[in-house]
Amino acid sequence: MTPVATGPRSRGAAGWTPWLYLAPALVVLGALLVHPVGQLGLISLLEYTQAQASGGEPTSFRGVGNYAELFADDRFRQVLLTTVGFAAACVVSTLAVGCALAVLLTRVRAVPRLALMLAALGAWATPAVTGSTVWLLLFDPDFGPVNRVLGLGDHSWTYGRYSAFLLVLLEVVWCSFPFVMVTVYAGIRAVPSEILEAAALDGASQWRIWRSVLAPVLRPILVVVTVQSIIWDFKVFTQVYVMTGGGGIAGQNLVLNVYAYQKAFAASEYGLGSAIGVVMLVILLAVTLVYLRLLRGQGEEW
Repeated sequence: MTPVATGPRSRGAAGWTPWLYLAPALVVLGALLVHPVGQLGLISLLEYTQAQASGGEPTSFRGVGNYAELFADDRFRQVLLTTVGFAAACVVSTLAVGCALAVLLTRVRAVPRLALMLAALGAWATPAVTGSTVWLLLFDPDFGPVNRVLGLGDHSWTYGRYSAFLLVLLEVVWCSFPFVMVTVYAGIRAVPSEILEAAALDGASQWRIWRSVLAPVLRPILVVVTVQSIIWDFKVFTQVYVMTGGGGIAGQNLVLNVYAYQKAFAASEYGLGSAIGVVMLVILLAVTLVYLRLLRGQGEEW
């Protein structure tokens, strides 16, 4: 029998093996991401408006001037706080709906389960512009069926700041929960039935089974869907832009992505718009790293 090498050299080779498998994907991602992100960071350090883009004036280096101007702007700070709060509400709502429906899928028969899966996947596959337009028609003050059913008359959901955000939140959850539902459902089906049966025999309620049995087992899956939801909901653009008409009345429904669009393309301040993009990127990276670090501190292996 040939002895198996277990020295430092073999362990080092084994340590490089995963990276060799990941190398093709890393090369593709690097080609697609490094250059755009680099350009975004570069433009954020420049005085770059329509005059510079058209060649009428020379481009000048501002350093952190764009960032200083942003954080000195009360409007930017307000939009940043609004974005954080709105994204948090979307993430919590999406996870709650997706996890609840995932548990429901394990409790219903095959035909209702198939119908719910098809309906959810249909919502997931609907383009954001189409879904936003449909939701606007449903809540239209003149012709929408929702106001008639609720007896609200000609109430305009997009006129008020909070009602407009609520409408956008419902659409975001509608098009996002299928990913959470399908992913968590697949994780639940992978949990050994003996564990669930033992918990039920011990008299645990469905909520206790979820909190004490399923959630710890599904922690890696919940991490994925949570981080993914944070990234998606923090950079929501289409739903807010379409449903509030570009940010609502007097910009009352602005989020960072829409605000960056207004700065870069409506006001032609490309440097400021790029700086907002860099701030969003840094926040998302920080949130993701902190979340993963907290999980590793709880003993989760990655």
